[in-house]
Amino acid sequence: MNSRERVLAALNHQEPDRVPFDLCSNASTGIHRIAYSNLRKGLGLPPSEPAIMHLGLQIVWVEEDVHEALKTDFRGIRSSPASGWTLELHEDEKFRWFMDESGITRHMPMPDGLYYDLCNSPLANASTPEDVAKHPLFPPDDPGRFIGMKERVDEIRALGKAVVLGGSSGGILEASQWLRGYENMYCDLAANQPLAEALFDRILEFKMAYWTRAMQEIGEYVDVINEGDDYGGQNGLLMSARMWRKLLKPRLRTLFAHIKSCAPHVKILLHSCGSIREIIPELIEVGVDALNPVQVAAAGMNTRELKRDFGKDITFWGGGVDTQYVLPTGTPQQVRDEVRRRFEDLSPGGGFVFAAVHNIQADVPAENIIAMREELLACGVCAD
Repeated sequence: MNSRERVLAALNHQEPDRVPFDLCSNASTGIHRIAYSNLRKGLGLPPSEPAIMHLGLQIVWVEEDVHEALKTDFRGIRSSPASGWTLELHEDEKFRWFMDESGITRHMPMPDGLYYDLCNSPLANASTPEDVAKHPLFPPDDPGRFIGMKERVDEIRALGKAVVLGGSSGGILEASQWLRGYENMYCDLAANQPLAEALFDRILEFKMAYWTRAMQEIGEYVDVINEGDDYGGQNGLLMSARMWRKLLKPRLRTLFAHIKSCAPHVKILLHSCGSIREIIPELIEVGVDALNPVQVAAAGMNTRELKRDFGKDITFWGGGVDTQYVLPTGTPQQVRDEVRRRFEDLSPGGGFVFAAVHNIQADVPAENIIAMREELLACGVCAD
């Protein structure tokens, strides 16, 4: 099998020749620029200056020599900025900062910050749906967003890799939090639902327009589309399941049905951190084909139980090694033990794509990343 065949078999719940491995097909399976620099050194590769995939998270585009060394199976594509918008980075003695094309400002502490954190939300003072409607957004189907996509698809297909296409905004809840501010957004859910729903609907419309154009441009060549949101914390959902069902589930159903109407063959990969076991059956119901990151250290996210209860209906894309504790602070042997445990839990019958639980952060030693990959290769084919 080549990589693409391997991936499609796993996503169709068939056992491939070996479990597919993902590093950096999207901004939730990536690697921080510092860890990446250390990984290159650990692999005996020369220093480099990789492009940044996600400025806020400081996730890099993994280069082909690292992909080859680790035998990865995916390549990702992300949209470009809209025409007429240019990134401007600023700094003073305390912070570096930038404003994105939605008007959201993020800053990084100087001199040794690791990420750009939210510091200003353009709709913080909104009070009505009309305020939401007035906020300017660059067109979601602007031609600039799709520059170079077809050429990149051709390169990926020539390599025999699976193609993952990302969206052009955060998730419906996630983007609302950024635009409105976290505290305001959660207060809105309880006390000003018309405003919250107006914001959710505006983001939904943006997403549907983007995916319509994206599928027109390269849909026939894409294997997986990546959407994301965050519905869970360490110990449970970030809102009640009842509220999620009322406000977010119908909009997810609409979005995923629209994407499938544009490209029926694509698989939908949804990212949501945290303890979300309670709503996994309903994510399957609304059209999710694969779930990331499978946060194994969160409440209720036991991999053996998840596979037993949902493994016939959804692919687990992640869960390969805990990134809260094991990958950054464990020994290489502890990493190997964790990888083998998750492999044994999640690989039987296909429906498993190996990735670390979310991005590999700056403090993860190169030897642990290498141990992670070596152990997965040592595990061999899917378990019986």
